[in-house]
Amino acid sequence: MEQRCLYDYNLAELTELLKAWGEPPFRARQLYRHLYVNLTASVERMTDLPTTLRRRLAELPLSTLRLERVQIGDAGLTRKALFRLPDGAVVETVLMVYPDRSTVCVSTQAGCGMGCVFCATGRLGLLRNLSSGEIVAQAIWASQELRAMNAAGPSGRVTNLVFMGMGEPFANYDRWWQAVERLHDPQGFNLGARSMTVSTVGLVKGIERLANERLPINLAISLHAPDDTLRSELMPVNRRYPIAELMAATRQYIAKTRRRVSFEYVLLQGKNDHPHQAIALARLLRREAPPGPILVHVNLIPWNPVPGTPLGRSEWERVNAFQQILTDYGIPCTVRVERGVEIAAACGQLAGQTTLMVEMT
Repeated sequence: MEQRCLYDYNLAELTELLKAWGEPPFRARQLYRHLYVNLTASVERMTDLPTTLRRRLAELPLSTLRLERVQIGDAGLTRKALFRLPDGAVVETVLMVYPDRSTVCVSTQAGCGMGCVFCATGRLGLLRNLSSGEIVAQAIWASQELRAMNAAGPSGRVTNLVFMGMGEPFANYDRWWQAVERLHDPQGFNLGARSMTVSTVGLVKGIERLANERLPINLAISLHAPDDTLRSELMPVNRRYPIAELMAATRQYIAKTRRRVSFEYVLLQGKNDHPHQAIALARLLRREAPPGPILVHVNLIPWNPVPGTPLGRSEWERVNAFQQILTDYGIPCTVRVERGVEIAAACGQLAGQTTLMVEMT
């Protein structure tokens, strides 16, 4: 049985837990505030709680994540944390500080079972799903780190959160959504729904499910090819959910939510970055869009090197040409700003260094 940590409990569950211990409901609210508002790092520091209660709470860990190291890049503005789980698996979390915001990239699984050929995490395979508390604890770490840095964000807190770290969120949907609700809770962490973005390789059932959720978090879909043949080569999930089925789900999602969907497209030299592929992508997105404004956006991502992978990074001339074609076809498009490449913290690089650590330990 998995060991539960305090971050695995929502307020109602903490209330029930403490009630069983003979504590009044306001004690649970005090504890909840310490966890999510004060960001208190240990039960011992929750000095407004009775000593007897703190002793009992100390029998439960705040988090089952054990911080092993933090790597720093981009002159201190990008930080990658390596956490070890009780079973020995590892996960990574990336904090990125900008002049006007602070973004944390959170993992939802240890490893990943999707097998995308350009991604370091996929080479690990799926090790296990993270609990809701293990997902939440990564955001807490980032806020604590920001507070120590005296960095951007109100009171040094995270302003944006992306579920784009290790793993496929929709393959761990229930626990991932529990984490979303806890991070959004106005009584606790209080992060706005529109400040959160989830990225999926295109699990159609997850997209359909998200369309019916009450919180309007942002959706990003990893596409990376405009046709089934190439996409299946790059992303095995396409054999299960081909582009036509994926785009139908996306069309229904946009029609129901009226929210814009972002498509992520990693550019690989000579593989998916030709002009005719940019045209095919533009036509695909225009054809599948519902009537009215085009509620899609393309994030072009120059591929970040993964050791041992026989792929190449698109030259900037090809990146710019690809972007210009999409723009000419009326598709909103940006090239993602690179952060954390020097510490293997950029898009698709997570687990590139943890693999070595696992082998050495």
